[in-house]
Amino acid sequence: MTTASRRSLAVAATACAALIGLTACSSSATTSASSPSPSAASDSASATAPASPAITGKLTVFAAASLKNTFTQFGKEFEAAHPGVTVTFNFGGSDTLAASIVSGAPADVFASASTATMATVTKASDNAAAPVNFAKNSLEIAVVPGNPKQITTLQQLAAKSTKVALCAKTVPCGAAAVKALAAAKVTVTPVTYEQDVTSALTKVELKEVDAALVYRTDVQGAKGKVVGVDFPAAQQAVTSYPIAPLTHGTNSAAAQAFTAFVLSAPAAQELAAAGFQAP
Repeated sequence: MTTASRRSLAVAATACAALIGLTACSSSATTSASSPSPSAASDSASATAPASPAITGKLTVFAAASLKNTFTQFGKEFEAAHPGVTVTFNFGGSDTLAASIVSGAPADVFASASTATMATVTKASDNAAAPVNFAKNSLEIAVVPGNPKQITTLQQLAAKSTKVALCAKTVPCGAAAVKALAAAKVTVTPVTYEQDVTSALTKVELKEVDAALVYRTDVQGAKGKVVGVDFPAAQQAVTSYPIAPLTHGTNSAAAQAFTAFVLSAPAAQELAAAGFQAP
C-alpha cells in the first residue's frame, strides 16, 4: 500500500471515530432532555394521582360514660381537623350501648369500657370491625372532700353505717367492683346500684352516699368535687377499653378516621393526662 493510501485511510478512520462520538453524545443529550428527572416524575405522579376523599357528614359515637370528658375533647379536635364533620356522642353504660347497637341503633363507632360488652356487638351479625384496646382504667373509692367518714380501706365499705353506691353488676364499673371486692374478700351491701359510673359518682357529689367505687379517671375528672382513695385490690380488676368502627354505620370513612385518631400517639397522651393507663 502506498503512503498516500495509508494517509487516506487514517483520515477516514479519524473522521469515522469523530462521527461515532458525535452521534453518541447527541443520543445521550437527547435522552437526558426528553426523560423527566425522578423528582419531576414524582411531581407529575402526585399531580395526576386522585386526592383522598374529604371526610364529611355526621359521625355518631357510642362511648362508655367514663370516657365522656376525654371523648368530648376528642370530638372537638376531630371536628377542627375535619371541618366537614359533625361528631355526636351517646354516652352511657357500655352494656346498654351494646344492646342498643345490636338492636339497630344508628351508630358509627363504639368505644366500650369492657371487652365483654364489645364482644356482644362484634359477635352479633358481624356488627363491628376488629376492636383494638386503646386504654385501661382502675377503681378508686370516691368520697367527698375532707373524707368525713375517714374511709381509707375497702373493708370500711362493709360497715352498716357507711352508705355506698356501686355500679350495676352488668355495667363494666360494676363488674370491676365485684372482682375487686372478691379479691379483697369484702362483702358490701350498697344502698343503690347505678346504671353507669357517672351516676354513681354523682351520688357522692350530692352527699347522698358516703362513698362509691368508680374509676380513677372519673375522680380526676370531677375536679375537686370528690377525692379518691386507692386500695390494693383495684389492681385485680383493671378494665380494658376497646374501640371499633361499626360495619353497619352510615359514615364509614369518618368512623375509620376517628378510630385511628383515638389510637394515635397524641390521643394516648391526652388519655394519660386524664388518668387512663396505657393499653
